[in-house]
Amino acid sequence: MNIYDELSWRGLVHQVSDQAKVREYLGIPGQSMYCGFDPTAESLHIGNLVPLLCLARMQRAGHKPVFLLGGATGRIGDPSGKDKERELSDPAVLDARAARIQAQVEDFFERNAGGKPLVVNNLEWTANVSFLEMLRDVGKHFTVNWMLAKDSVKGRLEREDVGISYTEFSYMLLQGFDFCHLYQTLGCKLQIGGGDQWGNITAGTELIRRKAGGEAFALTFPLITTASGKKFGKSEKGAVFLDAGLTSPYAFYQFWLNTDDRDVVKFLKYFTFLSQEEIAELEAQLAADPGARAAQKRLAAETTIMIHGQNALDQVLAASEALFGKGDLRSVEPGLLAAALESAPHASYERGGLPDLPQMLVDLGLAPSKGQARKDIQAGGLTLSGNRVSDPAHAPGPGDFLGNVLVLRKGKKHYGLVTVR
Repeated sequence: MNIYDELSWRGLVHQVSDQAKVREYLGIPGQSMYCGFDPTAESLHIGNLVPLLCLARMQRAGHKPVFLLGGATGRIGDPSGKDKERELSDPAVLDARAARIQAQVEDFFERNAGGKPLVVNNLEWTANVSFLEMLRDVGKHFTVNWMLAKDSVKGRLEREDVGISYTEFSYMLLQGFDFCHLYQTLGCKLQIGGGDQWGNITAGTELIRRKAGGEAFALTFPLITTASGKKFGKSEKGAVFLDAGLTSPYAFYQFWLNTDDRDVVKFLKYFTFLSQEEIAELEAQLAADPGARAAQKRLAAETTIMIHGQNALDQVLAASEALFGKGDLRSVEPGLLAAALESAPHASYERGGLPDLPQMLVDLGLAPSKGQARKDIQAGGLTLSGNRVSDPAHAPGPGDFLGNVLVLRKGKKHYGLVTVR
């Protein structure tokens, strides 16, 4: 299948500058296309997954995708989709973020697309361009009228309280300059991105036409919202990052597992490499037995393997089984177990200052008083990291701890987490 047709059935084609020509371009193996990512955070997040996955799909289809790091554009700030000016980040911070994101992307491609992509940084070709050169060689090819008509600018101009600075107004010139540079140096004729990037991308196609006398194309993806009307990619704790240090694999898995029935088939198309037949089968299972949540489980598994690998998924499933099934808590890495119990009551003590068990239960909110806690323990309702305890005077020892973590469970569903410092 032509990769353009695959993107279409997945619902990923939102805007395209010339459908017939883009499809023809993508029908020839070895073509170049690029997408830009500004280093605005320490890690990419799941809001970046659609364009990131699209580049990986291109590589799997035999093309030569280019991942562009916005070392230069990140110093300016993209007004697209923003109702106020971005805070300018320190250049050293941006460079460090860019390096981390590059490593993250290369690992993602090696796991999912058979090898590293070409990664470029637009600071390389813009850092030594003078202000006069930018005005003469780029700015001359754009009219202010044309730029004002773009949604990213128009939306801000309509808000008199914030407006738009000349810096952010000029962002589309820099992005257009990038596209023209990659067109001239790599023969890249296609830029892809989110629907809010249409104005910036077409700035590039326009510059290529005017300055280089060439033809290039634009393709954007739909902006994703959930069936409940919320912006996709946010959890209760904020953005869901691809970096395990910022969002644990367990929390990452749970985010996808909690997908609404109304969204899950669409998300299987957007965020996995599963075929039409596989997704159709999962859709049928969802209709026949929504309570089984087979589609959500497959979505969560596929995305977790994609980002964190099979071993991380195995650990996540082991943690879930140990906490909510009959699995062994000791088979789970303590850090992952702590992440799985992130929302459970938590207490922390000095290693030599552990209180007795009844006081721990009170501190964790698992018992209203020490008296009641003793009764619960004597009734056999407490386990320490899987070990059943019936003596209120039991002092937790090395055999009860998992590393520096002690998992208390009262009854079947009430957990608490104790860490020692």
